[in-house]
Formats: sequence, structure tokens, C-alpha cells
Amino acid sequence: MTSLHPYKGTCRKLVVGIDVGTTYSGVAYAILDPGEVPKIHGVTRFPGQENNASDSKVPSILYYRADGTVHSAGAEAAAPGMDIVAEDHGLLYVEWFKLHLRLERLDSNEIKREDLPRLPVSKTVTDVFADFLAYLYRYPRERDRLWTSLADRIEFILSHPNGWEGLQQGKMRQAAVMGGLIPNTAAGHARVHFVTEGEASLNFCIQNGLTAETLCQSQSVMIVDAGGGTIDISSYTFVSVSPTSVEEVTSADCILQGSTRVNLRAENFLKGRLKSSRYGNAGDIKSMLESFDKSTKPVFKDEKEPSYIKFGAMNSSDLKVNIRRGQLMLTGSEMVSFFQPSLDAIVKTVRKQRQEASATLRTVFLVGGFAASPWLYAGLKKRLNEIGMTLCRPDSHTNKAVAYGAVCFYLEHFVCARVMKMTYGTEVVVHYDRTDPEHALRSGSIYVRPSGRKAIRGGFSSILKKGTSVHEKDEISQPYFIESHHPKTLDSIVQDVLCYRGKETNPGWVDVEPELYTPLCTIYADTSQVKRQPLNGPSGVYYVQRFKIILLCGLTELKAQLSWDEDIVYDDHLRVSA
Repeated sequence: MTSLHPYKGTCRKLVVGIDVGTTYSGVAYAILDPGEVPKIHGVTRFPGQENNASDSKVPSILYYRADGTVHSAGAEAAAPGMDIVAEDHGLLYVEWFKLHLRLERLDSNEIKREDLPRLPVSKTVTDVFADFLAYLYRYPRERDRLWTSLADRIEFILSHPNGWEGLQQGKMRQAAVMGGLIPNTAAGHARVHFVTEGEASLNFCIQNGLTAETLCQSQSVMIVDAGGGTIDISSYTFVSVSPTSVEEVTSADCILQGSTRVNLRAENFLKGRLKSSRYGNAGDIKSMLESFDKSTKPVFKDEKEPSYIKFGAMNSSDLKVNIRRGQLMLTGSEMVSFFQPSLDAIVKTVRKQRQEASATLRTVFLVGGFAASPWLYAGLKKRLNEIGMTLCRPDSHTNKAVAYGAVCFYLEHFVCARVMKMTYGTEVVVHYDRTDPEHALRSGSIYVRPSGRKAIRGGFSSILKKGTSVHEKDEISQPYFIESHHPKTLDSIVQDVLCYRGKETNPGWVDVEPELYTPLCTIYADTSQVKRQPLNGPSGVYYVQRFKIILLCGLTELKAQLSWDEDIVYDDHLRVSA
């Protein structure tokens, strides 16, 4: 196990890592005392788990009353008989809510929003996220007075899939406010930090000694975090052993092929098979799916043997659809059809990252709840061996990797460099060049600037390009200027920072693939006190305001700023995923 360093702060504080997963969630924490080496603990035995004191995960589910208030959450919502209570009291069951927060473009061909379990009519996904965060935070706070005494000195680290960006982080921070974790102030917002699930899993592996051999050999590793909703794949190289320093070697990936996709494929199969059977009703299929998820899916390992879903009484039989004595039989090939797309998607992404990486990748660590699947593990091991890669899986605690790794992320920062997943820039006007074919195509939009120069709107200026490796303290900047006949119009600057999500290495115009340019943030600055020198142009006096857009690349969030000659820097207070 890699030792943590003594806490260098001057006052006691608490670090809480929260992993809200699609199917299960976890919480870990560390008490920071000045000069002491922190120890990471897991929050166990949430309400409803009294008979399982070592359980460090809790179901990501809630029941809502008709008025929109929470009736129960987590393990209490999964208690025996809750379905009867829900029916008697008109409660609405909510699961997989995390997937409602995903980017629409993420695996949009695989899962549609209408495929997801619905949310209460009166609730947004941010509302539900806030309610569940409040539940996760309330229990340890009520049990341990220390959490209450340090309420204004708690740093929260929230994990999220590799594919999430600034919009998702913003909604999670808002949910933290609504859930009572932090006050709605600048200081409160600053106590919420984000880490990708892939990086949190790497931190867990390093801190628990799982990468010791790889680290000593100064090799590279790939982390496959297979969860309920997403599978996050990240690749890193160890550049230093003491202190441990790790760099991303290619941009991380996120695919919506977690274990819930296995359930959805099984559900579609059952509905098709049983459409003419008396057991094809909603109640029996629901019972079958619950049994499949709890008993059939977790133990499936051999496609040569049949699998069984137990759902009814001994006299429940329909031989035409392979139901006998209250059990539905599935062939091995049918079971494989539920799992195969997830395996294929993982292998495809592993191959992609291996090809794009700046270092040789030979070792893969499989973590997360879906990693416990015997069939997935065996199948992935076989496929990776065929391409010369070795698969490793921790013997235990795969479900708590992200929450523990989130706390470790705050304490140690093993990863010092990350690879940009997209190109960041801004829309600009371009000086007209009649010899340039692209300019000629846009000659209808030519206009004359105050300086007398001809220009065309709609250009794109890259500030930080996709595939660039940036370190935590890097500041990437690009200079720009604005011209005007009236100095008052230069008293403020409003500038949009855009993300380009296409494949072009040097995108030049926002009217080409306009749907691939999306706003990252808008930066506002008051420049009314900046002195400007009058200049002479063909149409009279004009003024110029010069400035820089600066992108700060620290940690897993990106910050945007404006600066100018007086070294005044305005922060837009909006953090977005790098």
C-alpha cells in the first residue's frame, strides 16, 4: 500500500468522497489533523443495512410520495415489502436517475432518454440528485458529531463518468447546495471538487498497492471501471516512483455499456419471448427481472450451461417458452447475447486507446461493480490476452474503489497531466485575404473594421487543442483585441469559450459543422478603468482593447479567465470538465 503524506494544513478538516453510481453508491472520508497521516474510511451500514455491518455500498434508489417528498432512499427503499407499501401509498420508484444527467450525444445510438426509468413529474434530475446526496450525507452526519462540528470545513469530492463535462459538474454542484452539503456562496461552491471515475479508480489502485509491480517497472496501465451505467476507460503512465507521479497518455473514454444495459437487453428479450404467454404480464416480467439481476446475472459464467430465472410458484409452467416449476430457462447463447455488446464495446475502446496512447499499454485493471461478473472477466481476459495485454482484477472491494479513490485524489494528486478530449477556442473575426479560397467563399459577409481593415466573421481560433497533454499548473492563453470608434463600448468584454467536438485537427470556421461547436462558458469583465490610446483610422479616431483568454488546466476542471496589460484578472467562476 502506498503511504499517504502527513496533512500540512493548520486546522482540522474533513474530506468526503461521494460516488453516486447508477445502481449503487458509496461514501468514504478522511479526517485531516495537522501533522498526522490521514486514513481513509468507508461509510458502512446505512439505515436498512443493520444486518450487514461491512457493506460499503448502498442502492441508488428512492421512493417519492405524491407531493414530491422523499419517502425512503437507499437500503430502506430496497427493504422487503416496500413494493407493497409503495402500491398502498401511491409511491413512485426511482432508479438509474444518474443516467438522466448524461450528455445526450454520449452513446445516443445505444440508449434513448425514453429508455430510462421516468422521474417524478415534479422533479428534475438535479432535484433527485440533491435528494440522494442529502440522504448519503445525513446518515454519517447524524451518527458522528465530528461531521456536524466540521460542517463548514468539509471538502466534498464528487466523482462522475469520464464523459461528463462542465454542464454536468454545474448541476452536481447545484445539487450539493440543494441537498444541504454546502451553502450557496462562493466559499461553499469552492468546497466541491470533481474527479472522473477513471482517475478515482486509478488512485484507489495506487493507494492500495495494486499497481506496485507496474509502478516499479515504470510502465503504463489502463483502468477499466465497469459500473452499472457507464464503463470508464483511462490510460496512464508512471513517470516518477518517489513521489508517485502519473500522466494520462491518451484522452479518457466513457461508454454506456454498464451492467444496466445487460438488464435492458434481458428485458427486451423476455418481452419478446413471453408476448403470447400468460406470464408475459408486467408483474411477472418485473419479478423475473428482479430475480435475473440479483441471482442469474451475477453468477453467469459458462455459455455451455443453461441459466434459470426463478419468479413464480412450483405450478407455474409454460413449456412453449421454457418455463417449468416457476423457473424460466435461458440457453447459454441467450445469456451471452445480453453481455456480448458490453464486452465488444470495452475491447473496441481498449484497442482505440492502445493505438492512440503515447506509451505502450500492456496491463489493464478491471474494477467496479460489473467487474464482479465471472463471464465479463473471463471474456475480457481472453480477448485481451489475444492482443498481448494482461488483465488484473482486485480480489475484493471493487465497489468502493471510486469513493476511496475520490478522497485519495484530494489528498495526493497522483495524476499531474491529462490529455484534452476536445478543442477549446473562441469565435473571431478574420482579416480578409482575397487569395484565400475559404475567404472567397464568405466574401458576402465582408465588413470594414474601424481600423480600415476588411474582415469576415465566423472564424474559429483554437486556444487548446484536442490531444494536448497539459499539467495541473499550466496556463494556456491566446491574445485577442477589439476595435471601436466609441471607447464606451470597450468598457466591458463578453467572450464565449467554445468546445469543438469534431475530428478536424485545426478547425477554422464555425459555419462548418456548426452543431459540433458548443458553448463551454461565457466570460464577463469590467474594463471601464483601462486606459486606451486613440488611433487614427480612415473613418476617424478609433480605440483598441487588447486582452487574453486564459485557460487554467488544473485538476479535472477547467477555468477560464481574461487578462490585460494591467495584470487584472477576472475569473468567470464557472468550472468545466477538462
